Amino acid sequence: NIGLEGMMITGAFFGVIGSQYTSNPYMGLLIGIVAGGLMALLHAFLSISLKADQIISGTAINTFGPALASILLFTLLNRQGQTDGVAKIQYSPEMRSFLLGIPVIGRFLTELNYYVFLALALVALVNFVLFHTVWGMRLRAVGEHPKAADTLGINVYRTRYIAVVLSGMLAALGGASQSIGTNNLFREGMTNGRGFIALAAMIFGNWKPGGALLAALLFGAAEASQIIAQRFGLPIPNEFYYALPYIMTMIAVTGFAKKSRPPLSVGLPYEKGSR
Repeated sequence: NIGLEGMMITGAFFGVIGSQYTSNPYMGLLIGIVAGGLMALLHAFLSISLKADQIISGTAINTFGPALASILLFTLLNRQGQTDGVAKIQYSPEMRSFLLGIPVIGRFLTELNYYVFLALALVALVNFVLFHTVWGMRLRAVGEHPKAADTLGINVYRTRYIAVVLSGMLAALGGASQSIGTNNLFREGMTNGRGFIALAAMIFGNWKPGGALLAALLFGAAEASQIIAQRFGLPIPNEFYYALPYIMTMIAVTGFAKKSRPPLSVGLPYEKGSR
C-alpha cells in the first residue's frame, strides 16, 4: 500500500475533527479510522477494479490526503497550518497512579500511551490472523497466486478489497495516534514521512508482522537518538539526527529489498479468467 502516508494524514486530521465536533476523543479516533478506510477504498477501487498502476494510485493518495486535509482545515475551521487543541486519548489519573505503582518500570510506562499497547496487541493479532486462520491463509494465497486461489473458489477481488481497506484503517489509526495521542492537534505534514518508513519496516521485516515490529523499533530508536545525543552533549548537528531515520529507510529499501521475499503477485492487477 504505497498510499499509507496519505491515509495516515487523513486519520490524523479526521481524528482531531471528530474529537472537536463530538467532544469525545474516542469518537474522534473512530471517525479518523473510518476516514482512512474510505481513502483506502478509493485506492482499492483504482488499483483492483480499474487495474491502475498501484504505485501511481498510491502516490495520488499521498498527494490527495494532505491536500484534502489542508482544504478542509480552511473550509471547516478557517485555519491554516494547524487546528486548535482538542481532547486527546490519555491515561486517567487512576490509571497513571496504577502504572506508577508498578515496581521498576512504572515511571517508564507512564511515558507511553494506550496506542503503544494497542500496537503491540495488533502485531500479535495480525500475526495470528495471517498464519493461523482460514481467512489469513486465503489472503496469503491471493497475494502469492491469485489464479490458483480463484480456482479454489476464493473471491480474489473481495479479499484484496478487504485487505487494502483494513490497511488504510490501521494507517489512519497510526495517524490518529499522533494527533489525538502524542499531541492534541493536527498540524500539516505532522506524519513527516512515517508512512514511507512503515513500508520500509515491512520490507526490512521480511513482510511479517513480528519482523516489521522489530524494524519499526529500530527506526524509532534512530529517531530517538537525537534526544540521547543532546543528553550526552555530542557535537553532532541536529539535522543529522533528523535525517537518520530516513537514511536508514533508504538503506533498508536498497540493501534488503532483494533479500526480502514479497508475495509473488504483490502489485500485480488480477484479471479474472486470464491465463
